[in-house]
Amino acid sequence: MSTPTLPRAARYSVLLCVGFTVVAFAADPALTIYNQDFAVFRETLPLDLHAGSNTVRFSDATAHLEPESVILRDPSGKHALVVLEQNYRAEPVSQELLLSLYEGKTIDFVVPAQDGSTRIVTGKIVRSGYVPHYQAMQRYGQQYQYNQMTAASNGQPIVEVNGKLQFWLPGQPIFPALGDDTILKPALDWVIHASTAAKFDAELSYVTGGMSWNADYNIVAPETGELLDLVGWVTLDNQSGKQFDHAHIKLMAGDVNKVTPGMAGMVTASVMVTDGANLAEPQVSERAFEDYHLYTLPLPTTLHDRETKQVEFMRASGIQSKRLYVYDGLSVNRNQWANQDLRQIEQYGTESNPHVWVMREFDNSEANKLGMPLPRGRVRFYRRDHDGQLEFTGENEIDHTAKDETVRVYTGNAFDITGERKQTHYQIQQTYPNGWVDESFEIRLRNHKNEPVTVRVVEHLYRWQNWAITKESDPHTQKDSRTIEYVVTLQPDQEKVIAYTAHYTWGG
Repeated sequence: MSTPTLPRAARYSVLLCVGFTVVAFAADPALTIYNQDFAVFRETLPLDLHAGSNTVRFSDATAHLEPESVILRDPSGKHALVVLEQNYRAEPVSQELLLSLYEGKTIDFVVPAQDGSTRIVTGKIVRSGYVPHYQAMQRYGQQYQYNQMTAASNGQPIVEVNGKLQFWLPGQPIFPALGDDTILKPALDWVIHASTAAKFDAELSYVTGGMSWNADYNIVAPETGELLDLVGWVTLDNQSGKQFDHAHIKLMAGDVNKVTPGMAGMVTASVMVTDGANLAEPQVSERAFEDYHLYTLPLPTTLHDRETKQVEFMRASGIQSKRLYVYDGLSVNRNQWANQDLRQIEQYGTESNPHVWVMREFDNSEANKLGMPLPRGRVRFYRRDHDGQLEFTGENEIDHTAKDETVRVYTGNAFDITGERKQTHYQIQQTYPNGWVDESFEIRLRNHKNEPVTVRVVEHLYRWQNWAITKESDPHTQKDSRTIEYVVTLQPDQEKVIAYTAHYTWGG
């Protein structure tokens, strides 16, 4: 249930319960969501402290909070908070948890009869079958998870009834009244020391698991031509165990290192964040932040637990693009030839890839109706058919792409353009420590389309770093120290042959 929009003072409720000052409601939360299944949560909490030691409970935490990440402070800097003790209780009361608390004890079970009546059966809980919560498994690793799951036999209880053991509950368990310290929602308990009485709004922030985001781009081409329309979506996934009402969300794109609980080392994470603002025409804004890019959603939104939400964050029309055909004929399993001298293996690199790749390329620039840093995500391409319907033509992932960089996406293999690559000559002269290899290849391209096509033929000089092209049928372009490229135009139903010889040398 969403919190109604009220003045800030009306949204605060502080009461005394079981020795704790309980913060029941607070101001609108803010989230920074990362795509490695975690987020940074921020919320304003009203504190009313007396001089000396205070016990405070925040009972609206997520189920996957990282306790060591919690920061509680006065954002104005006027009050120094001394947290003497912090306790995070992540498991609200449940039947399974209570069964584990009553292991070795006898409780009553309600057993329904066929006539609608009920009877009471007493049973001793030998084993509850309780399985540890998600965060304990994540924190202590797979071995801990395996041990606990094995000990609980995958959640199967054992109950002794009338001196006999059974591997199921005899009925609905009836437990004694809850203890004073039982929690119904994940909670943070603090013991806070204050030198003087103080009443102010504190800021709570922490890292939590169970939240992620990703970007998706839907691109539509017309029936003919290469002008594109693009719509970008952000998908937010909340599996944190908590609902965020009227949340201000920021989406920051970039690669951030984070230590994974239960693992040694670092993993790369991409970040997204959102912040709200009341705009006449709500639009996602973007700006540089540190070494990343911050995307701000224009309006607050409510994220329910276990909800997936999509938000449009960019739209562009009339994007100039190119359709490229690339033939990289080398087909080799490099692991098969690991730790071998490739100069002396004649058959290495002679397997042929018949497929010509279809690539879509466009510039991410203002001149090309874009110019906004693009977060990593999936790009889907569609083309409008002559009947007006959209047909799917391929998809792939793009990495974070800065402004004024080129986006190039592989979308599939061409049906009517084929390639063939074969070795036509190999000769080696090995005189230690000097030597040389001559190797020749022939590449055949065939165009079965009813229109001309241009194919980029990529060749890798993989034998050795010292090489020279001594003979070729067409001029090449050197792309890097070990790669050359030929550009070939084929007319409809034309076959084209490219041939070249590479001379490798090593030693003095």
